Formats: sequence, C-alpha cells, structure tokens
Amino acid sequence: MITEETPLHAPLEIGFDYTRSLGPVLTHFMTQLANRRITGIRGSDGRVHVPPVEYDPHTAEALTEFVDVSDVGTVRTWSWVSHPVEGQPIQRPFAWALITLDGADTALLHAVDVNSTEQIHTGMRVRVRWADEPIGHITDIAYFVPADAGEERGDAPTPPRPPATERAEDGAVSTVITPIRLDYTHSVSPEESRYLRALAEGRMLGQRCPECEKVYIPPRGACPTDGVPTTTEVELPDTGIVTTFCIVNVPFLGQRIQPPYVTAYILLDGADIPFLHLVLGCEADEVRMGMRVRAAWKPREEWETSLQNVDHFEPTGEPDAPYDSYAHHL
Repeated sequence: MITEETPLHAPLEIGFDYTRSLGPVLTHFMTQLANRRITGIRGSDGRVHVPPVEYDPHTAEALTEFVDVSDVGTVRTWSWVSHPVEGQPIQRPFAWALITLDGADTALLHAVDVNSTEQIHTGMRVRVRWADEPIGHITDIAYFVPADAGEERGDAPTPPRPPATERAEDGAVSTVITPIRLDYTHSVSPEESRYLRALAEGRMLGQRCPECEKVYIPPRGACPTDGVPTTTEVELPDTGIVTTFCIVNVPFLGQRIQPPYVTAYILLDGADIPFLHLVLGCEADEVRMGMRVRAAWKPREEWETSLQNVDHFEPTGEPDAPYDSYAHHL
C-alpha cells in the first residue's frame, strides 16, 4: 500500500530503432545470411573470422577474402539463462554459447536451444536453426540446436523479424535496422516523491539549502554545492523566465509536435536551478532569453504525479527580465 511517505516508482521504457549502414564486408555477410549461408573472412595469418571483421586484427589492413563456413559447429563455452527476458532469441530457459563453426577459427556468440544444463557441454556439436523467413539480418540465425537433434524435438518459435532491412539495386543488404529496448522500474527519492505528489495537486514544490539558500526544483535531497540535506520545502509559482533555448527544426521518430518548436530551460521565480520544458504559444523565432513565461497546465482530469501535467510554458506578455537577473544561472 502506498502511503504519503512511500517513495513513488513507475515502469519506464527507453527504446529506438537503431539504423546501421553496412560497409562491403558486413553487406556480404548479411546478404549471404538471407540465402541461409554463413561467410567469414580470412586474415593475414590465415585464420577465418566469423562474424567477418573489416580490418585485420594484426596489421589493420582491409580484408577482402571471404570464406564460406558450415552452419554446424562446436560449443567452446556456455552460460545458462534460467529466466529469459523479452527480446531474447528464445522465450524459455536456454544457453548462451561461444560457437566455433566448422571452417572458422573464431567463435560466434549465440543462443542454444536445450532443455536443461545437462543437455549442453563444452565440445558439444550444434547446428543452426534458421529463421522461418530470412531477410539479411543476424537474427536469420534464430538459434542453435544439438547437431543430432531430430526434427520432432519441438524447437522454440523463431524470434519476430526485425523492423526492416534495406537492399541496394543489386539486391545486396545495405542497411539493417535493429530495435533497442530497455524496460526497468524507476524509483524516486522521498523528496522527489513529495515534489511529484505536489504536481498532482497543481503545485510546484522545491527545496532550499540551509547553507547557500539556493532553491532546487526538482528537489535533490541534498545541496550539490554544500553537501547538506535540503530539508526546507518551498512552494514556487508556475511563472518564470527563459534562460537558454533551442529551436527544434529536425523531425524524428516519436515526435508529438510539428517542427519548428522550442525547448528551453525555464527558471521559475524564486528558484535557482532551471529545468527543461517546451515553450509554445508563440512563433519559435519569437522566443528569446529573458522572456517571461507561465505554465500551461493540462485539464485537471489528466493530471498525474508527473511534470507532464504542465503541457508547456507560454509567454505572459510581461517585459523581459534583465540579463543580469539570470546570467549566473546560464
């Protein structure tokens, strides 16, 4: 049960689709994967590297001699995963393993689908389980299975396909797109919890350092300058000034506002530390340092324990603040 003293926590997700343009070596490797073939590259010492490297580890010279290798190999070392997380190649207990494919001299890290730790060991022979629809991505190798496993063993489902790959005019895979996701639970301090609960009531709550008397919002629990607890709470108005700002002109994935628009550091009246927020309600090129602004709150029924209760800041129409009143905050 959450009480007033209990710190708040919430699930958070950080994610984006990582787009990588491939050079000639990885283009060849990914293109061959789409054909269910694995290729390595030969180094100056004659060793075959899988996955292929673009430059020789010893001489740093560009490598060009591709070598086809087998989709069967040997486990060199392994680690057991009892509780797979979302996004891993197998959604039931499995092993991560370093596997040296026949014809290769370096090991490839990948998953091995076995039922228990008793079914995997160093020196074990394994083979590739190809994805149902290879497209030219490392996930075309869905995972490995024991080399002597029959077709009736009940393989794990192959992972979902990545968002996309792009091909050049000759059919070579020139770009791969890989989703990156991080899910975690974020817990805030008791001081930040009181600040967030105040936002749910439409109030701006900061804390004052007893030594230097600086007011921090959001509160930090301790003054970073003096190293003492900031135990005195200060309720601040929702008005302030723009100290610095940036006009966003470039569109990007997940953007909820059409460019151009302004993100700015807002110094609330009575505070000593600015925080980042949107400035709307005027043309982007009208925003300036020293501009007086006021919080534009969302409708009351949409409020939660979040600074997102403030949709944006907008100009008040008051005269600009003099530069020397905020210069030391830049």
